[in-house]
Amino acid sequence: MFLSKFFGCLGKHLAMDLGTANSLIYTSKDGIILNEPSVVAIDTRERRIIAVGKEAKEFLGRTPERIKAIRPLKDGVIADFEVTKEMIAYFIRKVISGMKILKPRIVICVPTGITQVEKRAVIESAQQAGAREVKLVEEPMAAAIGAGLPIEQPIGNMVVDIGGGTTEVAVISLSSVAYAESVRVAGDEMNEAIQRYFQEEFQMLIGENMAEKVKIKIGSAYPLAEQLTMEVSGKNVVQGTPTSVVVTDGHIREAIHDPVQIIVKAVRIALERTPAELVGDIAHNGLLLAGGGALLKGLDKLISQEIKLHVFIDDDPLTTVVRGTGRTMENEKHFKSVFIN
Repeated sequence: MFLSKFFGCLGKHLAMDLGTANSLIYTSKDGIILNEPSVVAIDTRERRIIAVGKEAKEFLGRTPERIKAIRPLKDGVIADFEVTKEMIAYFIRKVISGMKILKPRIVICVPTGITQVEKRAVIESAQQAGAREVKLVEEPMAAAIGAGLPIEQPIGNMVVDIGGGTTEVAVISLSSVAYAESVRVAGDEMNEAIQRYFQEEFQMLIGENMAEKVKIKIGSAYPLAEQLTMEVSGKNVVQGTPTSVVVTDGHIREAIHDPVQIIVKAVRIALERTPAELVGDIAHNGLLLAGGGALLKGLDKLISQEIKLHVFIDDDPLTTVVRGTGRTMENEKHFKSVFIN
């Protein structure tokens, strides 16, 4: 028992944002030490993993039949237990050096509304990957902590965390979630909407990685002051030949209109179902946007215009959640009420 505690103290404690699109790991000493795509490439004949993370993402849409590049998490939760376990193990091995006896303690953030079965899958994956102890915290709570919101006070704080697979909308007060909604529409759905748009409007097929590049470079939720354009290459649907087209931010705004409106609607519903006193606080304090989706140009303006609220974006929205998860790990006693069973 003594040796277990002794070696445990020597091991690194990790905070992990296990996301549909990207996985991040944080330590108290070094901050964010890993930020990799949640993608695994598998040789189906030999049943072995050949690449994980950044390298595997480059395989998407470019593999021969025997090799599959997959995302083992879907809509923020584990879709393929075995592959997720291998991915987590790979990431942990990458950031932990030294003796295997030094097993880390890990805090992992998960979507609100996650089922008991899904919780168990996350915990068991981390344990089988080498974690000594696993704790869970909800993503919007982690985002609020990461952004430095006064979660302990009797004040309503509204958080909209837009990741790859889910959009988490939550109202937080007194270190508890007063209202939460997890909408399984986020960055990945926008990428798919862009792919469908190109096929329907231009009779052109583009890959997942290209759709994401288009979204990042010229995608917007609100009209921009200056028009943005981009030449996009793909495959002609009819002839099967290479083709390209120049598109504007207006095209992409039209393409992602539906998923963006679903996110706006989720915010509106959250306000309708939140007690009046907390809504008054939110009207005064504003709404926090976090996650990679917060970087979509003009999304803050669109939500502000349609919901009549001040909207602010965290300084580094891609890392808000993992930084908040890290803070709970660093001060477990102070944040003990935010961990979920």
